[in-house]
Amino acid sequence: MGTDSDFKSSLSTLFTGVFGADAKLESFKRLSGGASQETWALAGSGHEAILRRAPGGVSTARSSAAIDLPTEAILIEAARKQNVPAPAVLHTLCERDGLGDGFLMKRIAGETIARPILRNDKFSEARALLAGQCGAALAGIHQIALETLPDLPKSDGLAQVAQYEDIYRSFDTPRPIFELAISWLKANAPATKEFVLVHGDFRLGNLMVDEEGLAAVLDWELAHLGDPREDLAWICVNSWRFGQSQSRVGGFGQLDDMLAAYNSATGQNFSPQDIDWWEMLGTLKWGVMCMIMYEAFRSGSDPSVERAAIGRRVSETEIDLVNLLEAQCA
Repeated sequence: MGTDSDFKSSLSTLFTGVFGADAKLESFKRLSGGASQETWALAGSGHEAILRRAPGGVSTARSSAAIDLPTEAILIEAARKQNVPAPAVLHTLCERDGLGDGFLMKRIAGETIARPILRNDKFSEARALLAGQCGAALAGIHQIALETLPDLPKSDGLAQVAQYEDIYRSFDTPRPIFELAISWLKANAPATKEFVLVHGDFRLGNLMVDEEGLAAVLDWELAHLGDPREDLAWICVNSWRFGQSQSRVGGFGQLDDMLAAYNSATGQNFSPQDIDWWEMLGTLKWGVMCMIMYEAFRSGSDPSVERAAIGRRVSETEIDLVNLLEAQCA
């Protein structure tokens, strides 16, 4: 997308175009978050914004079901209209911006890293509120009218079991616990609920948290149409509790609190038992994703230490699956 000088010039023009002729871009910095997209912090003249951009500004075909950035921007604005905490989209990039695919959004203050959220005294009051706030936010997302949305991928539970089983078998690395989990999921699949907009990756890391609790829901690239229980269960997967396993919701809260807020807002009557199957599926999915990460490292397609480290976490998901399967047989 041109030279560094071209990039800076385009950013400055964008900044002025969004915030006014008197607004001057004073700093821009690439942030470490975002494994699949670039994230840039822009500031100047009292304004702060975040640019979410395709790598190098160029969108490429991806093997995952990830949506494109313009669609992600539409979903964020639709969520805001449902009173879901999310950053305001200020501008969706177009060809004349010279920056490729992406969008500019308001910067929300807070923390996304799990360790301080779960351990620091600063967030103690927030932790007491987060489970209910997550339930309310998911209720808002799931109540967005589908006819107002662009075309999105569709996927129910059994379709995901089949998808991840195919990926798992492609590695030709038998894992008996995965085999048992796949069999259990197929034999115990619940009836599918009416499809809703599913965020797809609702967990710490993609939630901005401040001292008052949930400040914003971020990273909508895996959004799709599916079963609402998928979102409710994903944040319960033990890997997303970051060592605080006693708190089923994200390591910070209890499932009863999240479901109470969700059911109150939606009229649903989900119980913890309604989430069990989906938590098993989420755990299997993350295990297979860890296998994908290791294969990327092993093959040399992405020889980063991060990919190797995540790949080693397959064994954690095997332990989690054993515990979940034992609970179902108790």
